[in-house]
Amino acid sequence: MSLSRFAPAKINLYLHVGALQADGFHPVSSLMAFADVGDRVAVQPAEALDFEVTGPFAGGLALEPNNLVLRAAWALTKLAGGPVPPFRLILDKQLPIAAGLGGGSSDAGATLLLLRDALGLPLQDEALNAVAAELGSDGIACLWAETVIGEGRGDKLVVAPVMPVLDAVLVNPRVASPTGPVYRAYDEAGAPGNAMRPWLPESFEDVVEVAAVLATCRNDLEAPAVALTPAIGEVLETLRGEPETLLARMSGSGATCFALCAGDIEAEGLAERLQSMRPDWWVRRCRLGA
Repeated sequence: MSLSRFAPAKINLYLHVGALQADGFHPVSSLMAFADVGDRVAVQPAEALDFEVTGPFAGGLALEPNNLVLRAAWALTKLAGGPVPPFRLILDKQLPIAAGLGGGSSDAGATLLLLRDALGLPLQDEALNAVAAELGSDGIACLWAETVIGEGRGDKLVVAPVMPVLDAVLVNPRVASPTGPVYRAYDEAGAPGNAMRPWLPESFEDVVEVAAVLATCRNDLEAPAVALTPAIGEVLETLRGEPETLLARMSGSGATCFALCAGDIEAEGLAERLQSMRPDWWVRRCRLGA
């Protein structure tokens, strides 16, 4: 039963956000892509149910009932409808916490798929979708980790344009940017954005076209996040001043930002220079949609 599954980082290539609704949620429209960097969830046989977090960001993750990996595991064992053999879950936390990368939802999605396989549970994809949706608005998108447009609360998925693999650099200033305060600051500013889906072609020819079209889009949470956490603004200013950057934007509610580059050589050069310039930042070269 010893298996593991990759939990990729989610990048919001654009994020349009409407005003707070009566149901307590903000409508959104977001093009989401998934990176080849992320966390990993493993399962091993054990004498009793157990959970462990390892990795460079393990210390920032509370081992509490609200942890999304644990909630996913409990929900899946409940769906099994009968006793399951005890197991040990190990989360290797490589992504920063509260980073705008969908880490918790992606970890939960990996846990659902991993345990279904490891325990041999006869659960259909629809059942996993229902659990993932309960765990987070981006839960279904993160479960399958394919480039997609999320609308409504982020749970209504729309087919994305055909896109090339995108070479990118992720940068986090190693500060948390919790979602709740960012949305509250957005509301206090009058929620100046909207959740309208921008025009997108049916397919993109290359990364230059992707960057040009995305430049007409926004992340409506960027301004309030920068106001709350000025280090995000410093990252964006740095990325936008580098020659390899075709487009720089914040992902989600921050604090991680990304730079799209023309190719892997440009992305590698940018990442190496940033790591040298700012060793206090978390910097990762990646590919989106690979």
